[in-house]
Amino acid sequence: MSSARRNAFYAQSGGVTAVINATACGVIETARLHSDRIGTVFAGRNGILGALREDLIDTGAETDEAIARLRTTPGGAFGSCRYKLKSLDEADGEREYRRLIDVFRAHDIGYFDSQDTAHKVSLLGERLGYPVVCIGIPKTVDNDLAMTDTCPGFGSVAKYVGVSVREAALDVASMCDTSTKVFILEVMGRHAGWIAAAGGLAKRHRDDAPHLIVFPEVPFDEVDFLARTKRTVERVGYCVVVASEGARHADGRFLADAGGTDAFGHAQLGGVAPMLAQLVRGRLGYKFHWALADYLQRAARHIASATDVEQAYAVGRHAVELALAGRNAVMATIVRNSDEPYRWQLGDAPLERVANVERKMPKAFISRDGFSITKAARRYLEPLVAGEDYPPYVDGLPDYASLANHPVARRLERFP
Repeated sequence: MSSARRNAFYAQSGGVTAVINATACGVIETARLHSDRIGTVFAGRNGILGALREDLIDTGAETDEAIARLRTTPGGAFGSCRYKLKSLDEADGEREYRRLIDVFRAHDIGYFDSQDTAHKVSLLGERLGYPVVCIGIPKTVDNDLAMTDTCPGFGSVAKYVGVSVREAALDVASMCDTSTKVFILEVMGRHAGWIAAAGGLAKRHRDDAPHLIVFPEVPFDEVDFLARTKRTVERVGYCVVVASEGARHADGRFLADAGGTDAFGHAQLGGVAPMLAQLVRGRLGYKFHWALADYLQRAARHIASATDVEQAYAVGRHAVELALAGRNAVMATIVRNSDEPYRWQLGDAPLERVANVERKMPKAFISRDGFSITKAARRYLEPLVAGEDYPPYVDGLPDYASLANHPVARRLERFP
């Protein structure tokens, strides 16, 4: 690989997390340490759309202090998007990827840190005579990427859900004699139940919440669910349920399918918690409450896992180091060496082995009855929620960073 100094492009994509900016911090700070090899780190405004539109942000205009504060700030500092690039063999598909290469060429970008499109950009860049070193960086609260032990963003969501279940259960227990008998918390997880499983960390003893977890991996059995809910209320006085948004019937239909699909062909879901709550009320007559963790679970930097923050920063740093070492079309990964004590290291995996592979909860992590987690799951999950990494506070509230996001002058014609 040539040692010529070239610029880098960083893009955030998909749903953001409480620690995705820690990854950005790792990328930018590490690139600045290697200013003899890497010039400016450009960020795409609103992710990959920023590249297509040649709407780039000059992170070099930010002070070291501002970049450092990204480590404790949730959300996506440069904006993200849910935009599905066409495949190379689709009509106009290659046109989009050629546009990316054109933008990279116009701004002397030789390094591309992203995830979804990195492998295809790498292949097309070679074909067009403009090689780009492409490195994927894992990021998803769903924890469903292959080839990495965990995904930065998941540990903090898991911590938030575990804490929320334990605290809400204390509230419900206080009033269950005359008020709510069933509380249902809906969490993210369209196809994989990792976040729902994290709710199980709140349970220490048999009658502790959550009493039932509804996983996407386990076909929903209405009769069994209602029977277990009834028995729990009769024994404990109340029942707390954690339900994944992707809970399904035996035939694969989502319990809360609202009809329609998004840009990625994913079914639009209407809310599994209210559906389960109405089922409980209609069949059992219990008073209920339900809640959606929704954006709160992935934005909760105030209760982020210290492990998650450390790993998020580390994969950003590692991505730059991989690029400088001449690696290409790989994703930075987290490798678990042991559970107790928890030890991990950084690795990498070919992007072609990561793309379009969805990692679901292993059967060994779900109890035989399908409504709880096993000891093996707890051993996996507990280290990921360990430790606290509080942001700075001002006047009683978190003090989060806000970057100037200086635009880079366009050099090409606008792209439709």
